Order: sequence, then C-alpha cells, then structure tokens
Amino acid sequence: MDAASGSPAVAKPTAADPREPLNDLFRDLDSRPDGLSEREAARRLVVHGPNTLVRHGGPRWPRELARQFTHPLALLLALAAVLAAVTGLPGLTVAIFAVIVLNAVFAFVQEMQAERAVEALAAFLPEHARVVRDGGARVVAGADLVPGDLLLLDEGERVCADARLVDGGLEVDLSALTGESVPVYRSAELLDTSGPLVSSRDLVFSGTMITGGEARAVVTATGMRTELGRIAALSQRVRRDESPLERQVKRVAWLIAVVGVGVAAAFLPVGLAAGLSVGAAASFAIGLLVANVPEGLLPTITLALAVGVRDLARHGAVMKRLSAVETLGSTTVICTDKTGTLTENRMRVTRLWTPGAAYQLDPGEPPHVDGPRAGAPDARDAPDASGTPGTPGTPDAPVPPDAIVELVRAAASCTTATPSKGPDDPAVGDPTELALLEAADELGQHSVAAGRDPARLAVFHFDPRLRLMSTVQDAGGGRWRLLVKGAPEAVLERCAGLTAGTRAAIGREIDTLAGAGLRVLAVARRDGGPGEPAPSDRMGAEQGLVLVGLVAMLDPPRSQVAASIATAHAAGIRVHVVTGDNGLTAASIARRVGVGRSGLRVVTGEELDALSEAELDALLTGPEEIVFARSSPEDKLRIADALRSLGEVVAMTGDGVNDAPALRRADIGVAMGRSGTEVAREAATMVLTDDDFATIVTAVEDGRRVYDNVRKFILYIFAHLLPELVPFLIFALGGGLVPLPLTVMQILAVDLGTDTVPALALSREPAEPGLMDRPPRKRSQGVIDRALLFRAWVFLGSISASLVLAGFFLTLLRAGWHPGDPVGSGTALHESYRQATTTAWLGIVFCQIGVAFAARTDHASLRSVGVFTNRLLLVGVGVALGFAALLVYLPAAHSVFGTAALGPAELATVAPFPVIVWGADEIRRAVRRRRARRPRGVS
Repeated sequence: MDAASGSPAVAKPTAADPREPLNDLFRDLDSRPDGLSEREAARRLVVHGPNTLVRHGGPRWPRELARQFTHPLALLLALAAVLAAVTGLPGLTVAIFAVIVLNAVFAFVQEMQAERAVEALAAFLPEHARVVRDGGARVVAGADLVPGDLLLLDEGERVCADARLVDGGLEVDLSALTGESVPVYRSAELLDTSGPLVSSRDLVFSGTMITGGEARAVVTATGMRTELGRIAALSQRVRRDESPLERQVKRVAWLIAVVGVGVAAAFLPVGLAAGLSVGAAASFAIGLLVANVPEGLLPTITLALAVGVRDLARHGAVMKRLSAVETLGSTTVICTDKTGTLTENRMRVTRLWTPGAAYQLDPGEPPHVDGPRAGAPDARDAPDASGTPGTPGTPDAPVPPDAIVELVRAAASCTTATPSKGPDDPAVGDPTELALLEAADELGQHSVAAGRDPARLAVFHFDPRLRLMSTVQDAGGGRWRLLVKGAPEAVLERCAGLTAGTRAAIGREIDTLAGAGLRVLAVARRDGGPGEPAPSDRMGAEQGLVLVGLVAMLDPPRSQVAASIATAHAAGIRVHVVTGDNGLTAASIARRVGVGRSGLRVVTGEELDALSEAELDALLTGPEEIVFARSSPEDKLRIADALRSLGEVVAMTGDGVNDAPALRRADIGVAMGRSGTEVAREAATMVLTDDDFATIVTAVEDGRRVYDNVRKFILYIFAHLLPELVPFLIFALGGGLVPLPLTVMQILAVDLGTDTVPALALSREPAEPGLMDRPPRKRSQGVIDRALLFRAWVFLGSISASLVLAGFFLTLLRAGWHPGDPVGSGTALHESYRQATTTAWLGIVFCQIGVAFAARTDHASLRSVGVFTNRLLLVGVGVALGFAALLVYLPAAHSVFGTAALGPAELATVAPFPVIVWGADEIRRAVRRRRARRPRGVS
C-alpha cells in the first residue's frame, strides 16, 4: 500500500459502475474520499493512458490521396495522356496530367476536412483541472487526469472527465451530449440507478459546462472511455458513402473504358482485314480510344459543382464536399432539430394568467387585460407581493392587475439567470428564466433582478424528476416566502385550498395554452410566519402551496419555416423532428410550422430502443411524420441508417457533439454555423450560416437546379462522342478508300478546348418552372440515365455525325476527290484533305453550339426560357468560336492540329449546323409536350 494515500501500489484498469453505492465505487476505483497521491496518479496514467481523444487506425491521408488517382475517370484521363504521348503530343500529355493532379488534390482536401471532427472534439477537453492529491488541492493538466482522481468543480468550468459527485450540487449544460436546451441540476444527494447514464442526477460528463454551483467528484472514466470519447469513436467508425453522382460518374467511366477498349480491340482486326497497314490500323485504334474518352467530363463536373457551392453559400449554406450539391437535389427526408432550426431559440413570455385575470404580452397583439372569469375571484382581491402595482413598459398598454404583477414578480424572483447589463455584459442563464426576467421588465418590475439575490435564503435547483424549482426569499419582519415554478401538474398537486371548480378552470386554461403550442409554467408560493425557520428540506417545503398563476411562453418558430416546410412537402420531401428536447414541446412546435400534415407521432428514445428493426422500418414507411424526442447519439445514428436502408436520401441537422456520428452517416449532414459546435461543423457536409431550416429547403432547390444543370452539360459533352467516333469507323470500314476524317489531335482540341466554357455556362442555367413541384428522384436514379444517353448519342449524336461527315465529303468532292485517291503529304489533294478534316472538326464545334442551346431545357421550349437569359452561354459560344478561329486561321496551329484555312464555301457548309441540330431537338421536345398534354385514350 502507498502510505500517502492508502491506495494499492500497482494500479490496474477498473470496470467500476459509476452508479453503484459510493463506498463500493471508491473501492472499485481503488480510491479514497481524500483523493490519490501523485505517485499513484503517475502510475495510473501509465496504465490508463492520457485523458485525450485519439484517432484509431493511423494516418489515412496516403490511402485517401491514392484513391483520388485511381478513380476510373482519372484512369481514363491518364489513358488519354498516354495516348497523347504515343501520338507525339508532349504538350497535351503534360496538360492532361496537370488536370489529373489538380482534380485529385482538390478532392483529397475536401475528403480530409471531415477527418478533423476528432480534433474538434478534443477542444471540448479543458487544458487544466483542479484535483485533490496528496491531501491538497492543486492544478494539473487535463490530460493527466486518471480514474480515482478527486475533481474540484466550480461555476464556469468545463468538466474534464466523467465523474460521480461526492458532495455539493451543480447546474450543468448537457446540450453538447444530449441536445437538451435547459441546464440540469446534478447533486451528490440525487441518486439514480436506472435509466440512461447521461440522465443520472449524480453524474457529470467530460466536455460539459458548469453553469452554477460547486461540488467535488471522483473521476470514473477518462479519454476514449468517457461519453465524449464514445461519440468520438462513433464518429471514426462511421464512414461516408459515395454520393449518387460519384457512383454514377464511376460507373459511366468504367462503361466508357470498357466500350472504348472493346470497340478498339474489335475493330483493329477489321481494319487489317480491310487492307489497312499496321500503322494505319494502330492509328485507327488510338483514335477510337481517344474519341471514347470524355477528357473534359471530370474537370467540367468539378468546376460546375464549385459554381453550385458558391451559389449555395450566397443563400447561407456552406458546402464542404462538392458532390454533395448533387445529393441535395435527391433529398427525400429531412431530419431536423427543433431549437434554433425551426425556432428562434429565444423564449418569450406571451400570456400571464391568474384565477382573476389574464394579461397578453404577445408582441403580435396589443397588450390587453381579460376581465374576471365567471366563478373566479376578482383580480382586485388577489394578494400583492409588492403592494405597488406595476406599470407596463409600453405607454399605451393597460395597467396590469395587482395579481398579474404578483405573478410576474414571483416568477422572475424564482430564477438564477443573470440579465444583460449592457452590450459588453450579455445575459447568462437558462432561456426560460431570461424570458421571465424580460417579462418583469416589460411590466415595469425592473427591481426584481436587482433585489432577488440579496434577499435569497435558499435555492432548491430544478429537478427534472420533480419538474420543480424553488427559492426561499426574505420577506422582512422575520418572515420568509417560498416561491415555486415548474410543470403545472407538478405544482398543482402540491397546492392546497383549490376547489374542484377552480381546478377544472385551471385545467381548461392549461389545455388551451398548451393547445396553442405554448410552454406553460405554474407559479406558486408559501409564506412563513414571523420567527418560523426557513425550510431546509425541499420535500417538506414544497407542500401546502398557494397558486399564484400560470405563465405561458413560446420559443417562436422562425417566420419563414412554415412556408419552407410547405415547399418541402410539395416537393415530396418528408420532415421528421429529431431532438433531445421534450416530446410534447417539440410536437407543438412541429404542428405550428406544418410538420405532420398527414399525421404526427411522437416517439421517445425509450420507445425507439424498444422497437425492432422491422418495427422501425414500418414506422418510417408509414404515412405519419415523426417527432423523435429525447434522442441519444445512437438513436440519431440508428434513424439515419434505417432511412438510408429504405432507400431514402437523408439530410440531418445537428449542432452538438452528440450529433457528429449521425451527421457523418447521413447523406447530407447539416450543422448549425451560429449555435453549433465545432465538432458538428467538422462532421457535417453542409453548414448553415444562419441556423435556419428555410435555408435547407433553399439548398435542396439549388441542389435540384444543379442536378438538372449537371445533366445538361453531360448531355452537351456526350453529344459529340458519336460524331468523333463515326469518322474513325468510316475510315476503318472504308478499307483505304476513305481517308481519316479527323485526327487524334483535333479530337483532343474539341474535348479540352471548345467544350469547357459552354459546358460551364450550362451550369448557370436558372431553374426550370415547377422544379419544387415534382417528387424527388430515387436513390437508384442517377444523373446519367437511358433517356439522357439516347438523346445525346442516338438523337443529337446521329444528327451531328451525319452533318460532320457531310461537310467532310462535300469539301473533298468539291476538290475533285474520288474514293481511293491518295491525300498524303506531297499529293495534289493533300491541302484539300486538310481543309476537309478542318471542315469536319469545325462542323463538330458548330454542332455543339446547337447542342448547347438544345440542352438548356429538358422539356420546355427555348423561347419560354429566353434565348439571351444565360449570357454566360453566349460568352462561352464566343470563346469556342474564337478558339476555333485560331486553330483554323493561325498558321502556327496548322502544323500542331493538322488544320488549314477555310474559304467561304467551307464556312457556308458548316454555318447552318447549329440551327439544324437545335431545330431538330426543338421539334422533338414540342412533340413530347403535345403527347404529355393529350388525354389518355386519345390516339
């Protein structure tokens, strides 16, 4: 044994139950009520490790960085670079590899941002702690705390480890762990042996803030064994799945690779059989591969999503992962917190009621006094605690009856919050108590806060089991007054002298106020006679009370939330409320803002724990929207997993440390930028700078618009694959009779030169009408589907390929070419052949201009959206034409790209191409609209 502490000389890991009897806990922790010795603490530090949060599995950045370079589209780009090198184009080889590196690094940085969640959790652990060691108080590093240490806790400090209170009492803000917005009281005298660990009234937890009181506590867990550590471990175990866009791009990339390689391999022997030389056949195969690789797809998607991110930031939604912009558009379920997201997170007293009168304080209505109720005593007969009627804060407001003044004074006196004393001294305390103090000020009772503490004899802190708080005030003349506030049913059962009729009237009033979505507190008093000792035992004191009245308050919903939820419902999006708050309060707010239009159900954390997976799935697929109340971190994670397993795309909000695992697991984790913790912001995909639910719906709308626009520029890019591919097929199948209509370098000039700016311009298209009136797409429905590929490859691609070949052959035929005539260097037709390939290349560029205008709408006519509404597209078309002019008329470009200057005849050949391509698609869309309007059964 260590003589200094009486502790064993060899420390060992313990498995103590923090809720067992205190003597047994000290025994299992090998500790004593007077703490450990320094030597014993040092030994335990070796055994248990430092009180820090750690990341398991080692550094992940090499693996994540390597993953960016092995993306299928990155591999295809690498293949294009290799092919460019094979064809003797080192400049393009370097350019393509630069694109690969930039895309990989950018994606890697985005991925690793989420990994900082564990580091952000560590910020919740204070650097130092006060402990008792060797019989004396001292300050030690927070990382050096060990199980068995005796902590000294005081107001304003953050708890360094999970601990059991030995003596004293504390008010603790547990919102970071539980989501509960109201501070709770913890005392060594309040023993709990059942229920969730975080609800135990004699335990405190790492990372929580002490808002009042002082106590001593014995440390029961440190580091990753704490509740905070458990959340950190959950955050690390939860891995982000690929977004629908990432999966689709990867799938299409592999498809393109397989098709390109397969087609090249299949047609290589065909070319040889057709009489081509080995060199010509190899050139054909290389061209076929290059034509199948959309080199501009990945950088164009990246840049377009970046534009979407910038647009979302303007609306107050900061996206941390580019691909999540597209995921937003497919959101089918929003799981939202209540406080601060649906509401303003600011309690406000709206109505004061006594048996004789009621007073309205709602700023939405002028202050007014209701007359005495039938059968109730007149308000003038009510006792007045102050003897002086108060005066409302507004000059035109009616003077409240004395009973209302007594009610507001009693309610404000039964508080521990500190009101603001100026801009440099903000209010501190529970929002409910601050609202009571503000109500007293509004009714002219400014002296309540100043005289409250000096006259206070005792405080019985809020007890969540009793649902009461009491204070004992010095009433003068050797008298005292006990003031009680709490849940109406808890206060009323302790009131004496109420007749059955009065109780019924009070019950009706409570039901009326609760039905209006207000939080109701009852206020009561008990007066002590001269010389009677003030109560020291709350159980005996909080009996025989006299009801003073009811106070109704509201954390008002944000003004735009109801309209946003209506918009979400119209868009086929369900809204569930997942909160740590009380279920009735959350349900009331939910109904006020429109959640539960098809029915609302409240499910508590305990009820959720009792549900099997099949029962939870049945609950989530039912017609009702749900309020999940008193939710734990595991509950939120389970809800997200269940919804995702049902095929839903889930956006989940959160602001506390406890929300981090679920935020990472959801398809879109939404953190609060103002009130949220750094942990939540790091774990989330999207951060709301204004904490407003309406911003989520706006972001969903922007996500749908971005999704549509991504489809538009993918259509634009894919539409020129066929006109690039068909010339090589004609060359191969011609058996030497037809020269190659395009060179590999000209194809690369289209893919990396003329495509990018118009494609990006399509990402700035405004939303088409009815965007939020259509249901969300299914998780399995990707950005690239059969309809898009048919429109791009079969319809627009076929038309463009036909026009390009027509331009090529028309130019050759005008020069006197016949099938089989030589066109190589030194021949008479060589310059005409270069003009023909240039005409074919320029024809692709002009066809893409027509495709760009056709792609602006999927269903509507171009006239309905306006030809000039996307000015960036006009700029992009100008840039493409300027680039094309350089390749056609700049002599230095002729030797690099194999082009030649064109005359008026060649230009006149390709000039109608944009109108032909756009016009054909305009007719196709007009036919689709007509069929959609035609009644069923009409042929």
